[in-house]
Amino acid sequence: MKIVAIIPARGGSKGIPGKNLRLVGGKPLVGRTIEAARQTPSVMRVIVSTDDDGIAAAAKSFGAESIRRPPEISGDSSSSELALLHVLSQLEKNERYEPDLLAFLQCTSPLTSPEDIEGTIQQLLRAGADSAFAATLFHHFIWKQTSTGEAVGVNHAATGRPMRQEREPHYLETGAVYAMRASGFKRARHRFFGKIVMHLTPACRCLEIDEPDDLIRAEIALKSLAAAP
Repeated sequence: MKIVAIIPARGGSKGIPGKNLRLVGGKPLVGRTIEAARQTPSVMRVIVSTDDDGIAAAAKSFGAESIRRPPEISGDSSSSELALLHVLSQLEKNERYEPDLLAFLQCTSPLTSPEDIEGTIQQLLRAGADSAFAATLFHHFIWKQTSTGEAVGVNHAATGRPMRQEREPHYLETGAVYAMRASGFKRARHRFFGKIVMHLTPACRCLEIDEPDDLIRAEIALKSLAAAP
């Protein structure tokens, strides 16, 4: 089975300029994800989709391939799915290479481990599923605010607060790892299609880089994980 990992990594970022090249633990975000992908047993190729020369150079230095993303799918409103589809079309056009399975990885999740990637792939295969994603247990109460400013419970009733063990389990999509059958993805053009399953990962590895403070949190988390027995 041919399994390819694709990492979309644009050069532009409004929240954190040059985000995908920012250092966490002494390595750029894109480099950390490439390393995790290359250490994943099932992954045969690692490809970075980018519109940025610096990211392409970093990808090469960490042992990944890169495919240049055209400007029309490189803007703030361009979906990751468009980048994935572009990579698949270029592989088919230029190499006649069609993977069986696609692992979509986001380099804004610097705590992703090879176990998270392999686990998501294997969960898809074991379940005979079409798409899969990494998730973690979620125990928090969610609220929303109405147009009048009133707070309303989303996943709970404000007047009834059951204990954790009494509640139906909920799961948080980590945003780090997705796996999908390539042929089905090309038809659906979305990461979730057909039979969808989850691979549960530890909450300690669930962190996304969206704001500058997240870089600090990532540094602290990496040190904590490194010190764990």
